[in-house]
Amino acid sequence: MNPESPPAPPAAPHDGPIVVFDGVCALCSGWVRFLLRHDRGAGFRFAAMQDTVGHDLLVAHGIDPDDPVSFLLVDGDAAWHDSDGVIEVLRRLGGVWRVAVVLRVVPRALRDSAYRLLARNRYRMFGRREACMVPPAGTRERFL
Repeated sequence: MNPESPPAPPAAPHDGPIVVFDGVCALCSGWVRFLLRHDRGAGFRFAAMQDTVGHDLLVAHGIDPDDPVSFLLVDGDAAWHDSDGVIEVLRRLGGVWRVAVVLRVVPRALRDSAYRLLARNRYRMFGRREACMVPPAGTRERFL
């Protein structure tokens, strides 16, 4: 590589959807456990923002990894964040969870404001762990 050329973007760690989450947040870890239970096709992969893959995905999508108040879902070149990300995840779960798409009638600015208020207060409201969540037995291969 030529020392003057810009670094290559990080290679995609997986071809399917990746949920980037806060591994020390009790609410976020609960969300991941919920997804592990309800993602019957085992299509979602998970990356804690404290690990290299999650950190790099946040940076690549313009989210400050040191002050993340956003949810991120990445699938190839496409990405969804904040309330759009949560709605897209629920839509992809299928079944009754797909009904969450009706939330798109609420203006994005209102949805995202509510999401960010929750995100900014997540530690105070739900708690914080000392270390990232340990993947439940039988799911380790889904964590990047």
